[in-house]
Amino acid sequence: MQIIFKSVILRSEFYFLKMSNNQTRAAESAYKPQKGSFFVENQKSLTFIIGGILVLVVLYFGYQKLYLAPRAEKAANQIFKAEEYAASTDDSLQKRAISGDGAYPGFKEIAEEYSNTKSANIANAYLGGLYLREGKFAEAIEALEKYSDTGSEILDPLVVGMLGDAYSEQKDYNKAATFYKKAADKADNSYTAPLFLKKLGLVYEQLKENKKAEEAYTKIKNSYPESQEAAMIEGLIARVKAEQ
Repeated sequence: MQIIFKSVILRSEFYFLKMSNNQTRAAESAYKPQKGSFFVENQKSLTFIIGGILVLVVLYFGYQKLYLAPRAEKAANQIFKAEEYAASTDDSLQKRAISGDGAYPGFKEIAEEYSNTKSANIANAYLGGLYLREGKFAEAIEALEKYSDTGSEILDPLVVGMLGDAYSEQKDYNKAATFYKKAADKADNSYTAPLFLKKLGLVYEQLKENKKAEEAYTKIKNSYPESQEAAMIEGLIARVKAEQ
């Protein structure tokens, strides 16, 4: 009886083992690419896609090293003269800063010819400021909007604030307020933050939003008491309170 029972067990185990092996082979064959499967039908396309990605990677690094790097160096070597002209208070020299002097390019040419370089980015900031001085507010906005943040706690908020100046000069006080607020919030320092908080308060006064103006002035008083703007802030606070 035990021999028969063991024989049945062995036959049963062999049967299930055979079934298991068959299922394993079936499962393996199911994962092999079959004719008509997506992989087989698209193998050539996938090969081209992978090859295309590799080509793009090579082109990107080649573009960075062989094209952008030399242009960036050339722009950096040429921008210094325009910066010298921009620092002058002479109107004719400031025009050279924009348009160049024949020997060296101005900021306009650098921004256009050497786009995607740090020098071109800085040139757009200079252009915006110079156009503001000339009263060319639309041109100033166009140049300043091309500027990309550099991480500078001074230059970045100054550029945003100059956009506020341009819109303020155009009497678009709502847009001016938007940019002054962004500029004030962009960096917590005692130079740009109180400067643009004060300008924010002034445009709020133009908009008859005296409560918001008071908040801007009060922030200067409490957060930046040592700043130049804080020296006469009490008078501005009193003025807007009287208008409420």
